[in-house]
Amino acid sequence: MDTFSKNLITWYLENKRTLPWRQTKEPYRIWLSEIILQQTRVQQGLPYYQRFVDTFPTVNALADASEEKVLKLWQGLGYYTRARNLHHTAKYVAYELNGQFPNDYEGLKQLKGVGDYTASAIASICFDEPTPVVDGNVYRVLARHFGIKTPINSTQGVKEFKALAQQLIDPTQPATFNQAIMEFGATQCKPQSPYCLHCPIQQSCVALATNKIEELPVKLKKLKVKERYFNYLFIQSEQDETVVEQRVDKGIWHKLFQFPLIEGKMISQKEIVKHEKLENTEVLAVKKNNDVPIVHKLSHQHIYTTFWHVSVKKIAGEKIPMNALKDYPVPVLIHNFVESLDFI
Repeated sequence: MDTFSKNLITWYLENKRTLPWRQTKEPYRIWLSEIILQQTRVQQGLPYYQRFVDTFPTVNALADASEEKVLKLWQGLGYYTRARNLHHTAKYVAYELNGQFPNDYEGLKQLKGVGDYTASAIASICFDEPTPVVDGNVYRVLARHFGIKTPINSTQGVKEFKALAQQLIDPTQPATFNQAIMEFGATQCKPQSPYCLHCPIQQSCVALATNKIEELPVKLKKLKVKERYFNYLFIQSEQDETVVEQRVDKGIWHKLFQFPLIEGKMISQKEIVKHEKLENTEVLAVKKNNDVPIVHKLSHQHIYTTFWHVSVKKIAGEKIPMNALKDYPVPVLIHNFVESLDFI
């Protein structure tokens, strides 16, 4: 076990990427980076981290911001519950804890949006607590190296891998060990085409010895992906005004803004004209913006989206100027549509 940890740490110190959150032990910045990197690759998350740090240099600055501003800055990262929890926790730390994060694993885990992995990362990096991180990268390294066939997304698997990681962690340098095993999984022991020929721990790797690299880790089958069909009504008046609404349902994209929506696989222009947002409004023309639905894939559902351009004389109800569209936090597929409008 000691050899495994020592070899990983040696490899890490020679091969680690230079990343801004590795230059600090400030809990706010470590917490921010960990929340952003949940469900997000480093390459994608890096510019978001930089923008958040630049815009909100302290936890108090983030706490004082409006939720709408936080969601707008988060736009494009997906899994927006992370952004709402981020803002909630920032306010709690700033206003209830006088800007000071809890300094141990148990205290950190009480924060909204902070689970076992994030609490372990912050506790080890900021406070040298020997509590191991176990994420997708770590599961993969441990499953392959030790030949573990227990499904990583089972209750038994979660306990088994956490216990093994606890045995392996170097108590004298927990932060370095945790970052080493995460980095190793991300850049060396990758899901596809891992660099086994140049692996510092290849001689003791069970998966390599038994030709089971592609079979490990084992994961229980996911639930069937749900297919949904969204029809967004992009309403445009002769005064260059349009209509947006905020999603209030607790499902995907909660509290983000969108164009009026009709959900259904097949809809007619007649249904569109009868939409409540077009009541008492003279509709001039209705046409599809895209003939082939745009497919937006989420982890648990695939969204097939059609944008309908609805030209009207004048909008009777609530409206906003067209050029204000870019100020609203919206799902990425609506953001891309807005970006494609050459007259905004």
